[in-house]
Amino acid sequence: MTPILTRLALYFQLLRLDKPIGILLLLWPTLAALWIASDGKPDWKLVGIFTLGTILMRSAGCAINDYADRDIDKYVKRTAGRPLTTGQIKGWEALALAAALAAISFILIQSLNALTKQLSVLAVLIAASYPYFKRFFAIPQAYLGIAFGFGIPMAFAAVQNTVPLTAWILLVANVFWAIAYDTEYAMVDKDDDLKIGIRTSAITFGRYDVFAIMLCYLLSFSLISYCCWQLGMGAWFALGMAVAIACSLYHYRLIRTRERLSCFAAFRHNNWLGGAIFSGIALDYALR
Repeated sequence: MTPILTRLALYFQLLRLDKPIGILLLLWPTLAALWIASDGKPDWKLVGIFTLGTILMRSAGCAINDYADRDIDKYVKRTAGRPLTTGQIKGWEALALAAALAAISFILIQSLNALTKQLSVLAVLIAASYPYFKRFFAIPQAYLGIAFGFGIPMAFAAVQNTVPLTAWILLVANVFWAIAYDTEYAMVDKDDDLKIGIRTSAITFGRYDVFAIMLCYLLSFSLISYCCWQLGMGAWFALGMAVAIACSLYHYRLIRTRERLSCFAAFRHNNWLGGAIFSGIALDYALR
């Protein structure tokens, strides 16, 4: 492999483009918000902008996260081989990539209204500050949920030029979902995080971690269901939610033993949970 291709491969790894699960966890609630905000008839230009923007901003967030954790990741089994931690990529390269991706994202939304642009600035600030919350915040996964769900108010702003109460309730629902799936993720690294003093929900919840995850799923599902039933959704949404609930019960089977690989499998499976809820919403609008 040529030096240029080797460098590109390292950047690809830094931005986690080889692991699209993070993109999908951001994308499903954003698309659901676009469908709800537009009464099931989203402008496909907006769908394209938000999809590409999600990919760009998640990639930028990964670069910032690895820069913030470059001296910590070496002590965690799962992250010790990341290119920034091993020195294959310099810190300034990660920051330059993150800045470039954020700039492209901002250019992408120039055709949208002022409110959406203002919210995008707040979204960048939240995403950039998230890695540092692990230093002191007992449940940084809650802050991650805001960062991962900020496409929800932005989607409503882009369609309606306002952010109604429904959008904020859906954002809170996303926070609970993020606490659930990222606690599953944190359970994988719990032993290493305890040694180096990183704060995670898996550590904060202690022996109640599995109970807390299932409770967060329940709260997330309840808030989403409340919003969607208020909007008149019926059988197709209920079917999508039933699939999501089944996914969460499957996750319980995986995480109840707290085995590392099973917890990681549960985290990755949340893609299907989010996809089921979005599919139920989209089908409900399409088949009315």
